[in-house]
Order: sequence, then structure tokens, then C-alpha cells
Amino acid sequence: MYTSPRKMRETMPQTPIFSSMLGSSCSGQVQPDMGERCVDPVYQDGNLVSGSLEALIEHLVPTMDYYPDRTYIFTFLLSSRVFIHPHELLAKVGQICIKQKQQLETGTEAEKAKLKSFAAKIIQLLKEWTETFPYDFQDEKSMKELKEIAHRITQCDEENGTMKKIISQMTQNLLMALSTRSQYQEIREKFRQPVTDKGTILKTKPQSTQKDILSVCCDPLILAQQLTYIELERVSNIYPEDLMQIVSHMDSLDNHKCRGDVTKTYNLEAYDNWFNCLSMLVATEICRVVKKKQRTRIVEFFIDVARECFNIGNFNSMMAIISGMNLSPVARLKKTWSKVKTAKFDVLEHHMDPSSNFCNYRTALQGAAQRSQTANSNREKIVIPVFNLFIKDIYFLHKIHTNRLPNGQINFKKFWEISRQINDFLTWKQVECPFEKDKKIQSYLLTAPIYSEEALFIASFESEGPENHMEKDSWKSLRTTLLNRA
Repeated sequence: MYTSPRKMRETMPQTPIFSSMLGSSCSGQVQPDMGERCVDPVYQDGNLVSGSLEALIEHLVPTMDYYPDRTYIFTFLLSSRVFIHPHELLAKVGQICIKQKQQLETGTEAEKAKLKSFAAKIIQLLKEWTETFPYDFQDEKSMKELKEIAHRITQCDEENGTMKKIISQMTQNLLMALSTRSQYQEIREKFRQPVTDKGTILKTKPQSTQKDILSVCCDPLILAQQLTYIELERVSNIYPEDLMQIVSHMDSLDNHKCRGDVTKTYNLEAYDNWFNCLSMLVATEICRVVKKKQRTRIVEFFIDVARECFNIGNFNSMMAIISGMNLSPVARLKKTWSKVKTAKFDVLEHHMDPSSNFCNYRTALQGAAQRSQTANSNREKIVIPVFNLFIKDIYFLHKIHTNRLPNGQINFKKFWEISRQINDFLTWKQVECPFEKDKKIQSYLLTAPIYSEEALFIASFESEGPENHMEKDSWKSLRTTLLNRA
């Protein structure tokens, strides 16, 4: 069965990943004894760090006396899409299987036993592949290659048909996984459109009729828990191949074999949209309130919610809330901010300080990750990183380090590190949410009207009038545009 991301992370190579990687000499690097298997992979401290695509593929395929380490299986299958289509990779795996099968088909009882053992290992590899990356089998070419390999393997066990049953169950599980992902893609959240109705934006309604976040939930901890519930629900629908498209899509112009133009990452877009909507919701809730006292209360409420998110380990919602309060339409409300007790907000901004590549945040994230590893409850296991920063980390790993070394070999050290980071994410996303769902609160968070940036400025100017000529000109222009809008 597939090794859990937590266990996988513990067994990942622990050597420094990028120390003198590019252009380094291969001298002093020892290759383990692999018999007649591929000879060109380069090892460092027992870890495979580079090799040709053919050699890496051969390292993936089991033999009678060898089965690849599960961390290698995951890392190679994850990164292989940068260099080769899944159906092409399956075809190459099938070719290697045929050669090895032919070598064992001598007819003796001893060789028959070896053939069954080899076949069982191939089935195990296919199970791990289909369970971990089911989307690799979404097209007919991949399914065809899978069926051809399975057909050849079942011939090794025609007497009792055990392998045929295992492969049948594997295929059923694969089709179910593909169906589940397809359904999610079809019912994915439609992106919320900002409010443009001038009657709503211009605060023509009496304050008593306006529903705000405090009328739905006045407890910062409960709101933080519901935000965490939403985060974990969305994170659960992000898969490792989605994240790897950050790499493969960037290479698509240079490498025609990349998958970046085949599958669009709706899951990443939906999650990114959630962050933006939460930021805009926070800003909307603050700017649309008429009375300064109530605005001050809402600002302080969201500060407390962000702090509770930090304590939970939900850094993504925390960052979204802070981003919302730092938007210009909110930040310019000086009279409101003068009444806010900002000490707690200053602490939060310190944690999210972008200087030194978000050093403070990364320290806090590391602390949450360490807590998660030793936690006994799901409540303490929660780690939700700032998703945009997580994506940028993968992006820069890819941009800074080449896919291939000067000698033409694949720079597998680079993909070990990318795989390790993705494995951390997979570990965190598997946490079962310990908080009970509150439909009323979540409905408000997911459907309450949000203002566009233009509408936020209008509402902000109506709350606290323009203070200088530039703001006055902007206010007149925005108001005229809105009033003339059909």
C-alpha cells in the first residue's frame, strides 16, 4: 500500500539538497550494487541525485530481487510528468516488464515461482501509481497501456487467478477515484462576483437592516474554527500532480512532452479565489458600516479572529484577514483605526512581516509543523500554510535549479526537494477537521456580498470623507462612474 506522507517525509533523503549541486563532480560518489541494472545514475550518501530518464525509469521498475524505495516511487512519478507523458512512461515500464518476464519464462518450477514473485511486485507498483496519481490515467492511452501491462502480468498466475482479482479491484478503485475528482471539478465553487449595485454600495439602507458578520457570529474562536473547516475542505481537493503543474506548465513552451497544457488546475484556482474572497469580505464588512463605533468593533473582532487562526495553525486565513485589513480602502480609515487597540494587530503583522523572505512566518510554520508531528489530537495537528507562499517556494525551487545538469542527466536532487515540500503539504491536508460544521456561519462566509476594489473605495469615502485633493478627485470620479452605471 502507499506509504503515508508523514512516514515518507521521515524517510526522505536528509542530505543538504543543493550544496554544490550544479556542475559538481561525480567523483567520490558511490553507487550501490545493482547487478546488471542501469549504471548511469549518480548517488550521493546513498541517495540517487541524477541520471538519464531511461536509467531513472529502469530504477523505478522492480526485478526479482529488487523493489524501489517508496519515496523514490513517489518522487519519480511526481516529477516524471515534466519530461514524459504518463502513457509514454507506462509504455516504457511495460517494455521493461516484458524483457524481464521473458528472462524468467524457462518453464522450471523454480523459475515459475520467481515469475509470480516478479509479477506481484509489478502489481504493487501499479497499485501505488494508481492510488497516488489516479489522474495520470484519465486519458484512453494511459488506460490502454495499464490494461496491456495487467494482461501480461495475469498470465503469470492463470492457475488460481489471484492476480487477476487484485488487478480488477485496482481498476475499480481507479475508476472510482477518477469519477470522484471529475464530480468535484464539475461542482466546483463558482467564483464570487463583486457587488456593483449602487444602492447597496452607497449605503442608502438604514443601518438596522444591514446584516454583518457580528450578527452571524460574535465569537472570534468559533469563526476561526469555521474558517479552518473551510480551509481543510478546500485543501483536501488539492493533489500532488496539481502542485507539480507549477513546474510542468512553466516548461510547456520548451518541452512538448509536458502536461501543463492538458489539465487545468481548477482546484488551485478555487483555493486561491477563496483567499481573495476572504480578504475582500473582511474589507467589505469594515468599509460598509456607517457608524465609526461599529466599524471599530468589527476591526477588533477580525484582529481577534486572525489571532485565533494563528493559534490553531491556520496561517492562510490569518494572512487573508490581515491582507483585507491592509487594503487601502480600510487602511485609510484613520479615525476608525485611532479607536482600535492595535497592539494585537501589530503582533500579527510581525508574524507576517515579509522581510527576510517572511522569516518570522516561516519560524512560526516550522513550530506548528513540529507540534503536528508529535500531536495526539487532530486539533494540534492542524497546519495550513499560506498557500501563495507555498506555491512561490516551489516556483523558485524550479526557477533557480535546472531540470538537467551540464552532462545532460536529470537533476534529481532538485525533485527530491520539491517532493519533500509537497509531502509536507500532503501530510497537513490529511488532518481530519476536529470542529463541527456550522452551516449558518459558513453560508455567510461563502455567500455574503463582497465589494470590488472600486466599491470599497466608495464605501470607505462615505465612511470617512476624502482628506486631500487627490482623494477628493478620486471620490468624485468614482461616485460619478457609479451613479451613471446602468
